[in-house]
Amino acid sequence: MSATFLRFVLVGIVNTLVGLAVMLGLLNVAGLDYWLSTFIGNSLGAVVSYALNRSYTFKSDVHWWRGMLQFALVILVCYGIAYGIGMALVERVLPLIVPQVSQVWIDNLAVVAGMGMYTILNYIGQKRFVFGGGRQGTEAVLRSDEG
Repeated sequence: MSATFLRFVLVGIVNTLVGLAVMLGLLNVAGLDYWLSTFIGNSLGAVVSYALNRSYTFKSDVHWWRGMLQFALVILVCYGIAYGIGMALVERVLPLIVPQVSQVWIDNLAVVAGMGMYTILNYIGQKRFVFGGGRQGTEAVLRSDEG
């Protein structure tokens, strides 16, 4: 396992705690729906993630605005794929295991399933398309893999 991935995981723990707390709070306390809760939680976690991944994980000197736009695009694509699949899987599988399962349980388990897929897809996208693109970004990723 590379040093870059380990730093990505540490940053991920921090932004996951922020995002998950917001998601579950909005879903269960504020009563917002699944998509709005996960979108807002992921958005707040993404702000934390971008700042820490740019400076700590990938030690990238990618231009702030260029990196932010690419970061946002990767986040949105990963979000749609991961949380869409997470919801689809949980909606289909959980009722087979627990026939009278409530929508609250489906939504909450879909959040957890989506987060796992999102983490993997996001790492690949951030490393390849945001912080690894271009000469300076690639050098930064290679340096971070060494240490």
